[in-house]
Amino acid sequence: MRKNNYQRTIIDIFNRLYRRYGPQHWWPADGPFEVIIGAILTQSAAWANVEKAIDNLKKANLISPRALCEIPEAELTRLVYPSGYFNVKARKLKAFAEWLGANYGDSLEKLFSQDTPELRRQLLGVYGIGEETADSIILYAGNKAVFVIDAYTRRITDRLGFKPDTGTYADYQKMFISALPPDAALFNEYHALFVRMAKETCRKQPVCKECCLKPVCKKAPGV
Repeated sequence: MRKNNYQRTIIDIFNRLYRRYGPQHWWPADGPFEVIIGAILTQSAAWANVEKAIDNLKKANLISPRALCEIPEAELTRLVYPSGYFNVKARKLKAFAEWLGANYGDSLEKLFSQDTPELRRQLLGVYGIGEETADSIILYAGNKAVFVIDAYTRRITDRLGFKPDTGTYADYQKMFISALPPDAALFNEYHALFVRMAKETCRKQPVCKECCLKPVCKKAPGV
């Protein structure tokens, strides 16, 4: 597919999703630090379970870097239990909070003042922060233009027939970034719409008859 046609297709997919589902108002959180907590807890977890864990942290007044540093790890483990993998997630939350305090004096404003490549490089050096989590933090907490690739994005992209040759995170990401203007609000909405679609129609067992992308999907029946 020639680049101009490819770009039009990527934009067309967004427009179809937006017409179907409307604005998603994602990420659901009260402030950027809560976004970061959610980005760590949602690793290998359903969002409904993450919300339960975050609610526990809110009730315990732990939505701050300093509070996470001070709470005993065993107690933090108990509070994040609903999100699964609770032992390692407690360690990840404490590792991030301690790193933020040591390097930025608990200031997210200072953290996000870095340019995006440097910010991403630093986040990837923190225990428990991989590419998807780093990019979720950068986009949703830092409001910087980076496209998040998750299992939902891969599933939909592959079914549409746009799977990159190597299938690496970087190649999926490049595919969207090269086709779209570098706009954080657009990247936010696009990813959130993919999440909505994957949960409602493009499931592991897809409900193709209800899918708004059926006309442009190579794997939809009858296409």
